[in-house]
Amino acid sequence: MKKIVLGIEGMHCEGCVKRLTNVLSELDGVSNVKVSLENKNAEVEYDEDKLELDDIKQGVSDAGFEAVD
Repeated sequence: MKKIVLGIEGMHCEGCVKRLTNVLSELDGVSNVKVSLENKNAEVEYDEDKLELDDIKQGVSDAGFEAVD
């Protein structure tokens, strides 16, 4: 398992946090997600054999936000 922290642009409320958490949690290979509105980031633990960083960034984009390294 690998753990990454991505900066997230575009979150404004707890609804944003919930939406992003749900989208990332549904990605195959993700085992844990912690999204922080205060810190404007997402901590994602995932299986590198099933998922790549670009897939996670695409999930962030699909949820309506921007991932920043």
